[in-house]
Amino acid sequence: MGVRPPADNSDEPDVIEFGIAALDARLSDVDIEYPATAREVRDAAGHITVPFDASGHSMTVAEALDETNATEFDNEQELLNDLHPIFERKREATRNSILSQLRALVPF
Repeated sequence: MGVRPPADNSDEPDVIEFGIAALDARLSDVDIEYPATAREVRDAAGHITVPFDASGHSMTVAEALDETNATEFDNEQELLNDLHPIFERKREATRNSILSQLRALVPF
């Protein structure tokens, strides 16, 4: 997922990536040979921090792997598919928090 940032500064990127889109972009810098076990993915990419919403809330790949029951991934797409619901759950939980609801009331 991604959203466009405010158009105040042209030096900023056109889109802010979060969730699986951000994870996909970050995995391109990591060498993982598939099929890979969850442990191999954790060893190679567990330290990577991935934002799961446009506000910048984030979690590591290791934290996401802890919340999945998958033990092996045949390819990168399977890894992304298994982690997608975890990032979505986190995004929904953050969006529904009292602090997020209060921020939504403030216009700036």
